[in-house]
Amino acid sequence: METKTFLNYINGKWIASTSGEVSTSFNPANQEEVVGYYQMSNINDLDAAVTSANQAKRGWRNLSGAARGDYLFKVANIMERRLDEIALCMTREMGKTYSEAKGETARGIAILRYYAGEGMRKVGDVIPSTDSSALMYSTRCPLGVIGVIPPWNFPVAIPLWKSAPALIYGNTVILKPAEESAITAAMVVECFDEAGFPNGVINMVNGKGTVIGQGMVEHPLIQGITFTGSNLVGKMIGQIALARGAKYQLEMGGKNPIIVAADADIDLAVDATISGGFRSTGQKCTATSRVIVIKEIYDSFKQRLLAKTAEINVGNGQSQDVWMGPCASEKQLNTVIQKIKQGIEEGATLLTGGARLNAGILKKGFFLEPTIFEGVTRNMTLAKEEIFGPVLALISVNNMEEAIELANDVEYGLSASIFTKDIGNILKFIHDIDAGLVRINSETAGVELQAPFGGMKQSSSHSREQGQAAIEFFTSIKTVFIKS
Repeated sequence: METKTFLNYINGKWIASTSGEVSTSFNPANQEEVVGYYQMSNINDLDAAVTSANQAKRGWRNLSGAARGDYLFKVANIMERRLDEIALCMTREMGKTYSEAKGETARGIAILRYYAGEGMRKVGDVIPSTDSSALMYSTRCPLGVIGVIPPWNFPVAIPLWKSAPALIYGNTVILKPAEESAITAAMVVECFDEAGFPNGVINMVNGKGTVIGQGMVEHPLIQGITFTGSNLVGKMIGQIALARGAKYQLEMGGKNPIIVAADADIDLAVDATISGGFRSTGQKCTATSRVIVIKEIYDSFKQRLLAKTAEINVGNGQSQDVWMGPCASEKQLNTVIQKIKQGIEEGATLLTGGARLNAGILKKGFFLEPTIFEGVTRNMTLAKEEIFGPVLALISVNNMEEAIELANDVEYGLSASIFTKDIGNILKFIHDIDAGLVRINSETAGVELQAPFGGMKQSSSHSREQGQAAIEFFTSIKTVFIKS
């Protein structure tokens, strides 16, 4: 694949940053391989993008929803033609396996088509008036210019599930990709460019979060910010946006539990735990992190889990026989290793893994063994803090009441699952668990594009993304009263 320098996309043109600086994207599976180069922009570049988006917003909102949808359909068709190319870039840039990258890119295409269809759906209701000679109804208006700040772990799906609804509901967009996936994001924006989007409707500005991200949050002409990332950054964004009256949407961390009841299908639960905890190298906000098992089956579950984990093949995600790729960056690898060390220091028992893989060709990348601990108590780092890596904490409990209480005993509330055949357990879990995504006999990871997604407690700003729920953030309600 050609190694090239990707420019910012502003007002329908590919433009180099006025800073004159670029940064290099390396393959986390092989640090000797350059994926591409991207711009290190400054506030002048952001101002140019905001100006173009602000000037374009009236013309874009004045198009019919169907016309805006036609543009999204075109992008989807172009992305479908380039699916393999974009997926390979994703694997090379952030490390997930090629099969996962293809699945994510296909999901991005489906997101575009779903929201293209939203352009033909209703945006309001007729409301009875107390005045019999009046007509009263509600409609929805776009916010204006939207700043999109996605994470690096889903470099196609998350930018699209934020940008596509923003666009279909009549907003213009400025995308600030994560540095770890800037090249993949640029390839997605190339599809928008090829589709002939009007100048200024979608813009992309690469650079540091402390410069471009913060600049977006503070900019007076950006009416909405949608962010996915860490709690620390998310709370800062919320405070700044609130202070200037901008609308904000935050999707943040998770410490997702899976409960395995005594009557569970153990093999099914083991497979789901491994998939939920180790796919994408555990780098999902919905990844399984805590495995809470009823004591009667704990030993049997543990042995099967360890046996299955031993079969995982770690390596470069471009190889067909590799099941788990590297951590996305050296920084992320070091963060996970530090959490593992903390777990050992705090007294948890390391059952398997825990070390960097650096034999042979693996020494060129940021590879880590799939890791499982037991003897984890509720106040340990492994039980409380998001790790964002291939690390599972096994916890034995006496009964279902204790399992649910423990599952809820964290600051997060994003995703949770249970494995059981007992309808009583299922209903109790659904009712009592503090999580925005509840899954029964299925892994914690997994979000369907047509359904609302978001967390409780410290996992979100209590808004929801995806599905028809997306209209709530990207629009404002206007109530209309017409007197004859």
